[in-house]
Amino acid sequence: MLNQFLIKPALICIVSILGMATVNAQKVANYAIGKYGATNYEHFSFWTKAGKRAEITYTYGKDGKELPVKYLGKASYEGKAAFKIQLPNGSLLYVITSGINLKVQNTTKSYNKLFTWAYEGPVNGMGTFCEACAEDEKEAMKLLNSAYMK
Repeated sequence: MLNQFLIKPALICIVSILGMATVNAQKVANYAIGKYGATNYEHFSFWTKAGKRAEITYTYGKDGKELPVKYLGKASYEGKAAFKIQLPNGSLLYVITSGINLKVQNTTKSYNKLFTWAYEGPVNGMGTFCEACAEDEKEAMKLLNSAYMK
């Protein structure tokens, strides 16, 4: 009889904790150009928390310098749905979904690059699994569309 009174509250507690973990879960869609550690390397990370837009970071160069990026809202660029971001140096960029890739460019097109989804996890059994990372290109694009393109 006593076990019955202890089991139910314990189960409710476990379910509540698991539910809260899911609700507050962070996810990230990573897109990159070039190889990490190369001078031409560039990488954007689009984070969400509890399904809502969170932070964006931009990493670049041989040393992988990371910078915060400001989200400026939904936009339209050359008739295509996009969103606008701003780098710390003031550069304004448009992020346009292009199939499973991201086209990132400025208005003068002096910066015009196509970023592909970046897998972050073990390779040939080496490395650490990234629990927050989108599992594939489709999940990454779904994350962007639901949190950044709305």
